[in-house]
Amino acid sequence: MKRFLSTTAVLLAFSGAAFADAHASNFGTVQFEQGDFFASDLIGMRIYNSESQIEDGYTINDGGETEWDDIGEINDIIVSKDGEIRAVVLGVGGFLGLGERDVTVSMDAIKVVQEKDDADDRFLVVTTSKEILENAPVFEADMDDDMAEQDAVEKDMAETKVDDTTAMSNDSALVRPVMERDGYAEIEPVEVEQLTAEKIQGSYVYGENDETVGEIGSLLMNDDGKVSQAVINVGGFLGLGEKPVAVSFEKIQILKGVDGDDYRFYIDSTQEKLEALPEYED
Repeated sequence: MKRFLSTTAVLLAFSGAAFADAHASNFGTVQFEQGDFFASDLIGMRIYNSESQIEDGYTINDGGETEWDDIGEINDIIVSKDGEIRAVVLGVGGFLGLGERDVTVSMDAIKVVQEKDDADDRFLVVTTSKEILENAPVFEADMDDDMAEQDAVEKDMAETKVDDTTAMSNDSALVRPVMERDGYAEIEPVEVEQLTAEKIQGSYVYGENDETVGEIGSLLMNDDGKVSQAVINVGGFLGLGEKPVAVSFEKIQILKGVDGDDYRFYIDSTQEKLEALPEYED
């Protein structure tokens, strides 16, 4: 990229005023308009599935997105050589019970839905099904790199093979992660104590690679009235077939968006290891 920019600068310098006048309209004239997106805003946005077809210009009431199924998070964007967004790379891990996998979704299939009383509160919605997502080809940006990475992972697993069922007979094998994410900061212990169950329950739990490993279903308190454990629902699809497991709340790291009240919950585990924990029974 640096080489390209340097070459461009040389061309402008040698082309003179005529070239500059002819192309001046290409720079600094585009303004951000209502309804536009920054690509940086798309990364990390959730995509929802609606059983009914969503039309252009559709709006919802506050909280209306709860009627839809949350199917995944945008991990990346595919841009054509002409600068058009062709598709998004959607991480659909966890809820399929298969571990996170990336699939592509054409931008033509995504509808932008706004909240009636807040035009800045927008949601991305598609119309699909469990079967379509399960059968969608896994997106692989570079086959050679992916194969090399997979070989390295398999080699490492062979050298350090551990019986997950034994290692995860309880959550003693877990340690509190130390994750960092752009736009987020770890909250102080005093703020953790002030979080309400409403803020925590229903939140996704992420692993070290930002893959979804489960969802917080409920909280358990000790005799002092403080949260001692979180019950994480693992696997399943759309709430069916999930396995609840209990982990110490102190082993969950909480990050908060620096510009709002968006919280992310991290645990040093994978979905498979959480599924190996004993099932929690109330």
